[in-house]
Amino acid sequence: MKIAMVGTGYVGLVSGACFSEFGWDVVCVDNNAGKINMLEAGEMPIYEPRLDDLVARNVEGGRLSFTTDLESAVSGAVAVFIAVGTPSRRGGGHADLSYVFQAAEDITRYADGYTVVVTKSTVPVGTGRAVMRRIQAVRPDAEIDIASNPEFLREGSAIEDFMRPDRVVIGADSERAREAVSVLYRPLFLRDTPIIHTSLETAELIKYAANTFLATKITFINEFADLCEKVGADVQDVAKGIGLDGRIGSKFLHAGPGYGGSCFPKDTEALVRSAQDAGAPISIVEQVIEINANRKEAMARKIIDACGGDVQGKTVAVLGLTFKPNTDDMRDSPSLVIVPRLVEAGATVRAFDPVGMEEAKKLIEGPVWCEDAYDAAQGADVVAILTEWNEFRALDLSRLKTSMTQPVMVDLRNIYRPDEMQEAGFEYVSVGRGTVPVAGQGSA
Repeated sequence: MKIAMVGTGYVGLVSGACFSEFGWDVVCVDNNAGKINMLEAGEMPIYEPRLDDLVARNVEGGRLSFTTDLESAVSGAVAVFIAVGTPSRRGGGHADLSYVFQAAEDITRYADGYTVVVTKSTVPVGTGRAVMRRIQAVRPDAEIDIASNPEFLREGSAIEDFMRPDRVVIGADSERAREAVSVLYRPLFLRDTPIIHTSLETAELIKYAANTFLATKITFINEFADLCEKVGADVQDVAKGIGLDGRIGSKFLHAGPGYGGSCFPKDTEALVRSAQDAGAPISIVEQVIEINANRKEAMARKIIDACGGDVQGKTVAVLGLTFKPNTDDMRDSPSLVIVPRLVEAGATVRAFDPVGMEEAKKLIEGPVWCEDAYDAAQGADVVAILTEWNEFRALDLSRLKTSMTQPVMVDLRNIYRPDEMQEAGFEYVSVGRGTVPVAGQGSA
């Protein structure tokens, strides 16, 4: 069976490569010729662990190919997935669906025979119906069904998430469409993966409900972290204590500098706008958005406070710039707020990220870009960990301390233990666990 994947961004490229690994004939199409040329040369336009090997293996096997020619990609395809961007529109937060609608209209012009057009992009409820109306306007006689098949891929773990998902959601009104999309996931039947069949609207809403709920969990534990610091409690123990409750679960209960990335910021905004338009506002999500924005500002102040309340003329080493490890994605990363605030306050920022440096350089002005963590720490008055990359989890603390002017660490990801940092001679500031002074200097 032939599949066409329109869009070779994060979702489209990973999904297309994984479908080809299942044994299907997949053509990924994009109007960005430079990106297609990269892929044909074996170069990945995004960073995702193991993706380059997966792509190479399936290209070599003849199951995966890339093109800018939409007509040839769609011709003969039983399922055509739309995996284009749905960024927030300026000045309102609504999802910009222009790329989705354009892709649907173009697909309709080239579809031959029965075709299921599947929205893989994250789209507001009602988009599937709107896509169908546009398809019928272009070709009233087209033998096309619409389905919604939202993705639940975590950057950095996307291949594993696709191959071993918690569930697959398929929204469609037509039994023929449901069957066509279900067949594509046949390899997962052997693993008893739940396949949930719903209406178009329900499938679209499931994706937003999932992302906004996870964003709410992050925001919830971040607010508790602030309370823990005020009353002398440990947020990590609080998270463990509630996370072991099966009704709550431990995932996404990690206090930190706030959520970012390609999904949570735009999806929370889009859901709020859609709910308001429908006359059913979701005030809890509105609060989540506001609290998360304030969180990033508060983390910049936390670093400044660790320097005695003033970073003018001081040096701050920033370790980690991407919104999470194992990706080069800088979209809505906390560093995009924190680093400029430090620079504005007069700090010299020495920054390093294992993968995201090139992307960061396009978005952040002012830092000195460094070769590694120890280079960043040279002459620093404080080291601030913004992203929990594995290579930051076992730093040589003695070497780090020797490089610094003052032994102060602000760990916004809580990857170190307060007792080990005190033993190493650091003043240690974490999130939701208070401040640990250098041994022998009294308590905070």
